[in-house]
Amino acid sequence: MSKKSPKIDAYIAKSAPFAQPILIRLREVVHRGCPEAEETMKWGFPHFEYKGILCSMAAFKQHCAFGFWKGSIMSDPKGVMTQTGRTSMGHFDRITSVSDLPSDKILLSYIKEAMKLNDEDVKLPQRAKPKAEKALKVSAYFLKELKKNKAALKTFESFSRSNKKDYVEWVDEAKTDATRDKRMETALEWMAEGKIRNWKYVKK
Repeated sequence: MSKKSPKIDAYIAKSAPFAQPILIRLREVVHRGCPEAEETMKWGFPHFEYKGILCSMAAFKQHCAFGFWKGSIMSDPKGVMTQTGRTSMGHFDRITSVSDLPSDKILLSYIKEAMKLNDEDVKLPQRAKPKAEKALKVSAYFLKELKKNKAALKTFESFSRSNKKDYVEWVDEAKTDATRDKRMETALEWMAEGKIRNWKYVKK
């Protein structure tokens, strides 16, 4: 038996007049397709749960949205879903009237698929992990000179990647050997004092 929440009743009642029949229709179809569905409010809008989150609906100023929690891995045989994200709602685009909704038959078939995913405990794909930062390329010249000054080397090794990069690029991008040597000398002096490349611009 479906479990309806007074909070959802209140949410629908407070929604704009155009949105109310849309939300009422969606709610009815979800419970018809999944009699065991339980209603709950999450993140400020109605969700339907069945062995985990099944789907959700929301009303905005000028449109409504409906989405399946695992919509990104559903088959969408009718091509009616607008994939906007991994767990995004809004799989039927902006809904401004009941006529914008797929037929009950299509909705019911999609609800059944969403239920099956939860029955089988199918997980959403893991979000791609951010790529690790590339190792900073330090020229042989820079390393050779740096190793001659233990204090500067110690400071350099304690720096963040960006602080190291500031010094390396400043020295290696010099147009002439004389300029490079002068910059390296200054860099070693500053690093020996524990200073970053742009220490003059740091607010005290």
